[in-house]
Amino acid sequence: MKIEWIKKSLPFFVLFLMGCGGNIPKEERLEIYQAPELEAEWIRKGEPLEFEGELWYPVDGVENLLDSEVYLLGEYRGVQFFLEKTDVRPYDRLYTKFGRHRFRYFQKKSQL
Repeated sequence: MKIEWIKKSLPFFVLFLMGCGGNIPKEERLEIYQAPELEAEWIRKGEPLEFEGELWYPVDGVENLLDSEVYLLGEYRGVQFFLEKTDVRPYDRLYTKFGRHRFRYFQKKSQL
């Protein structure tokens, strides 16, 4: 009798499990860009990132952003750097990925 009940219940259980995963938005499940194991030493030392002939300095703050909310601009000294997709020129901040959904931001000296 138990085996009959299991056979009848299995399809409903599978559908239930499939439905549970569908409640998490796709952009929260996927990480597009890998977070480094350890932040680059040059960032921890406060050294600037150079972009379009200007120096951008790391700030002692991080922001929580989804990978889908940033745009990859390039790589500097082995570290990917990003722009928030909603930002327009002149850019306010650049970002490097610090951890899952955590991005350190950089600003120009005049903004600090």
